[in-house]
Amino acid sequence: MHFNTNTPASAFSRITLIGSGNVGYHLGRRLHAVGVEVVQVFSRDKEKAGELAAATGARAATRLDQIEPGSELYILAVSDDAIASVAGKLRSRLPEQSAIVHTSGATPSSVLAPFFPRYGIFYPLQTFSRGREPSFDTLPICVHSPDEELASQLAALGHRISRSVHRIDDAQRAVLHVGAVFVNNFTNHLFHIGQEILADEGLSFGLLLPLIRETVNKIEENPARDMQTGPARRGDQETISRHLEYLKKFPQFEEVYQVLTKSIQKLF
Repeated sequence: MHFNTNTPASAFSRITLIGSGNVGYHLGRRLHAVGVEVVQVFSRDKEKAGELAAATGARAATRLDQIEPGSELYILAVSDDAIASVAGKLRSRLPEQSAIVHTSGATPSSVLAPFFPRYGIFYPLQTFSRGREPSFDTLPICVHSPDEELASQLAALGHRISRSVHRIDDAQRAVLHVGAVFVNNFTNHLFHIGQEILADEGLSFGLLLPLIRETVNKIEENPARDMQTGPARRGDQETISRHLEYLKKFPQFEEVYQVLTKSIQKLF
């Protein structure tokens, strides 16, 4: 479900951010930029906590027992395997009715249920890197909570940082995350393979950038299946054989080539 841009403005105005990795770093700076007060930022890494605190006007914390009550929302931007343990430790620090969310694409919101009755998801669907500024304007913000009031507040907060806000439940978000792994993590790995192969022959990866851009541009308006080209799509076994012969010098890449070729051939 997509929210239009005139969602009632009942967004949170004071938040505490737990975690200052890639997601926490960019999310915290964006929230600060649109006027949300970032009260505290937490990281076990003193340098990261200090850097994000300085950028957002927040107080830095390097221990969870330094987290203070009083914020309207607590955002857990920590690794998936740390969400439950961090929430458990915060339970002894914060009032029971505190609103708490996590930013993971893969972990169910219900992991927070044993600790806080007002829980949910605030998931920015993007790949974040420290040295690159993401464009938040059209970045999908996926929100969810079994508490309708909290879900509406999260949507309103999402609209403060992006025009693209969606209610996505846990089951839908899990599927969305699988798709994201394919189109981002796996394709990035394929870019790495292309870079390695070209670098071995002294060729610039820049030669492939126009091809990459056109591939993405085409699927903005067409089904990816209809845009498929290449030797596997047209059944060109002679070319496939030549490629595999060359890739014997890269056995780890040869295996990837074979798996993807078979997948395309099965599809067509």
